[in-house]
Amino acid sequence: MKQFGIILIFLGVTINAQHQKVKKDSIAHLAEVKVKSNKKKIETDMKMAVSVDEFLASSDKISFIKRGAYAWEPLLNNMSTERSVITLDGMRIFGACTDKMDPVTSYMESNNLSGIDIKSGQEGSSHGATVAGSIDLKRKSTSFGLEKKWNGTYQTGFEFNNKQFFNLGNISYSGKKLVVDGSISFRKAGNYYDGNDAEVNHSQYNKFNTGIGIAYKTSPLSSIKVDAIFDMAKNVGFPALPMDLWLSRAVITSASYRQLFKEGLIKSWDTKIYFNTIEHYMDDTNRPENLVHMDMPGWSTTYGLVSSMNLTKERYTSDIEINAYNNTSIAEMRMYPQDRKNRTMFAYSWPWVTTRFASLSMNNKWDISDKSRLSFGGSLGLNYNESKYAEFNWIFHPGASQQKTRILPSLHAGYQFTNNHFNFSVGTGYGHRAPSVSEGYGYYIYNSFDRYDYIGNPDLKNEISYETNASAGFKNEKMSIEAKVNYFYIQNYIIGKILSLGSPMNYQSVGVKAYTSLDHATLFNMSLNANYSIISDLHWKGTITYARGRDDKGKNLPFIRPLSYLTSLHYTHGNFGIQTSINGDFIQLNYSPEYGEDQTPAYTIWNFSMDYTFRIKKLRTVFQVGAENLLNKYYSTYADWGNIPRMGRNIYTSLKFNF
Repeated sequence: MKQFGIILIFLGVTINAQHQKVKKDSIAHLAEVKVKSNKKKIETDMKMAVSVDEFLASSDKISFIKRGAYAWEPLLNNMSTERSVITLDGMRIFGACTDKMDPVTSYMESNNLSGIDIKSGQEGSSHGATVAGSIDLKRKSTSFGLEKKWNGTYQTGFEFNNKQFFNLGNISYSGKKLVVDGSISFRKAGNYYDGNDAEVNHSQYNKFNTGIGIAYKTSPLSSIKVDAIFDMAKNVGFPALPMDLWLSRAVITSASYRQLFKEGLIKSWDTKIYFNTIEHYMDDTNRPENLVHMDMPGWSTTYGLVSSMNLTKERYTSDIEINAYNNTSIAEMRMYPQDRKNRTMFAYSWPWVTTRFASLSMNNKWDISDKSRLSFGGSLGLNYNESKYAEFNWIFHPGASQQKTRILPSLHAGYQFTNNHFNFSVGTGYGHRAPSVSEGYGYYIYNSFDRYDYIGNPDLKNEISYETNASAGFKNEKMSIEAKVNYFYIQNYIIGKILSLGSPMNYQSVGVKAYTSLDHATLFNMSLNANYSIISDLHWKGTITYARGRDDKGKNLPFIRPLSYLTSLHYTHGNFGIQTSINGDFIQLNYSPEYGEDQTPAYTIWNFSMDYTFRIKKLRTVFQVGAENLLNKYYSTYADWGNIPRMGRNIYTSLKFNF
């Protein structure tokens, strides 16, 4: 009851604050912003047919850990996925692989998304407790009553390095009361070749994805919608791991109701119920060199509710959201000798862990004047975990809690000021996160990067994050430049430490590590972005990023990106376009041998592409040809698991029809 009272007080303070009388807001302006977001293209200047991972990589906030050519693990603000919240239209989805080979992004395809909303730090706490921030994937959603009822695209192409062939198709119908969106995609790729023209074995993949969304207008101001996505990947190789993916399947469904209001404080109310289930089967069937074989199947099932309300009073707006979900995560280890009929070991690496979460969040914006804005908000969450087979945890942590309840608060505030061509902002945040399923309940999860088996601890403390951020920029008709920085001080930072007791289960392991809490860790991120229009048809972009992470002893944290850069030119003339870019990392000076890292050298990559737009009868058609790593550079980055080499020269083609 005490926590419920705090929530009510927090809600009351926010709503009462909206009665301050200031200049009236513009409803047309809010509608324009939403339409713009829905029309955002999932493509980059260099490449039309990007994967979700490739599109995310164009953000200066996101880098990736790569264990192969498929299912990259996104690092937001140089933090692993345990510290971020990744959602699809606000829905929580949890992977079923203990090796993190199925992040949420791997179950989507670029042609069924309209945009990706990235929020840094505690600004991303609406959909769950976080430290790094949130990544929300936005499904395509056609508006009612468009002049053109039928719309669609079809895109096909080929990439020569790994012989990847892909087909992406979309179709939509827009009626006055009925809207239908459909998508389908297929990608098939073989092994890729590195910069020395050597084949990187076990880097192939096959992926199929399809989705449908149906919306019906129940009144002039209300509508209902149902969505479903099916994703399947087969025969996916991971050259950095001792095993591959035989099969993964995901079914993601939701039903929602939206109500708009012409008058009053409440402007819109959206409520969604959802269900998703994932199955993921890792094995080493295609690794005959392994002395002992192992299967690692996993299952994740989630159902939940998201209900959000927008309130507007003159210059003051508030978004209030209730979020609740239930997830069950199960993962097994099955060990065999060369004769797979004789099983010698069975264990749960995730021992039937149930997570229940509920939160109330608010994000408020007050336009103090035409030049300045104050934003603030927060959330209060309740997190409950239960392990069905607690005896696996009791081996290393006798008497550890079988059930654990945690309170997860979050607060953030920011101020933005714009004056003529200049703008700046400052902000701060405070928040808690609970340990992930692996950190709390993992049992002998093998990490092939540092070659240790990892053990979870159910009684780990909450991680507590204190953050500050700032930005400053200048923009006119010819150019823009913006610098952004953030700093995180994270108490009870969770990381693996060597255990003196216990022997490894995997014959490739060198020891056992247990997840434990450091006193603290610090993380600093910086980016500088610039654009310049040299002439009306020639545009230049440049980005520099830098990060630094240290633990409580001053030692380097793992997987922190070194100083990196990107510079590009984009030329258009009529229907013809040329793009070229150079990107790279400096030498990794601040690496972490304690956590399995070694120093990676500097590298520079040159990319180039051309596109031409034309019409075939009524079809608007775009043809593109390009080359990634044009000079066939052999390189490996700080984030390539086990120093696997990146792809060498890759020539690609793409043909897109719009109808």
